[in-house]
Amino acid sequence: MNRSITVEGLLNSRAEAIGLPFELLGGRDGLQRTISSPHIQKTGLALAGFDAYLQPARILVFGESEIRYLESLDVTNRLNVLAAAFSHDIPCVLITSGWEPPVELLAASDRYQIPLLRTAVSTPVSIAKIEYLLDDELAERQVIHGVLMDMLGLGVLLIGESGIGKSECALDLVVRGHRLVADDTVEIRRRGETTLIGTCPELTRHHMEIRGLGLINVRDLFGVAAIRNAKRIELVVQLERWDPDRDYERLGLDELRYEILGLKVPLISMPVAPGRSLGVLVEVAARNQLLRTRGLNAARDLATRLEQTLREKDLHADAESEDDVEHGGHV
Repeated sequence: MNRSITVEGLLNSRAEAIGLPFELLGGRDGLQRTISSPHIQKTGLALAGFDAYLQPARILVFGESEIRYLESLDVTNRLNVLAAAFSHDIPCVLITSGWEPPVELLAASDRYQIPLLRTAVSTPVSIAKIEYLLDDELAERQVIHGVLMDMLGLGVLLIGESGIGKSECALDLVVRGHRLVADDTVEIRRRGETTLIGTCPELTRHHMEIRGLGLINVRDLFGVAAIRNAKRIELVVQLERWDPDRDYERLGLDELRYEILGLKVPLISMPVAPGRSLGVLVEVAARNQLLRTRGLNAARDLATRLEQTLREKDLHADAESEDDVEHGGHV
């Protein structure tokens, strides 16, 4: 399902935090118009009569060239081109670089109920920032029951049935110097074609539930170095109860994947049994995954060396057989 955000939601978003402050100049009655595309449109030709190329649900940006062009027109033509442009289903108009709009533009904004926004930021920077903001706001989302950790710069998502020990494992990892992103509920959003970002709901951020202890605040207990607000997910560790009748992976040659929002993330199935130190095992899994991303695969390298050794032994055996035949021929 395609996500969208209202113009009012855009005004109330974290735009100012990324250096893109907005002010509302007109069209207040259209604040519930929706934006469903992260791409903006700066179609100056729309004011020259080629308005058919205006796309719905995209913000229309007016920079210096558009404002100066409007100012160059007489009042009648100015009203006509604005009427043609505003007849399309555009969510809002953004004026960049702090330009002062003509009064006809303000009037058209109110008449057609299309919000008119302004920012002091230059046009290229405004476009880059607003596309980044919308890309984040409109990203696909999924909520997963699990724990997300930042381990040595690698985002590790722990999943498994309730009571398997995910939070206890995460607490052990925090004590070992790693950082908690989310416990119990992980909000995941997809950015672009390859990136999954995990965060924690604001209400439970920095908190962890440990059976027997209750709720604890990791930031208060271990300091700000023990927490992080968001992290890219690069490895999934699935904790599952030990089954003595099951054959578990011994070498690690099989590369499993876990699908989230259409993207496949490396997966490790970790059996849980009494006496196993999950914190140590998950940390080693994270370190091993980091090596794999750099092209170092212990299991594959060992298998290659073993295959090479066996091949050399076969060649040596064949050579000895040939020597025996030749020696036998001289006898």
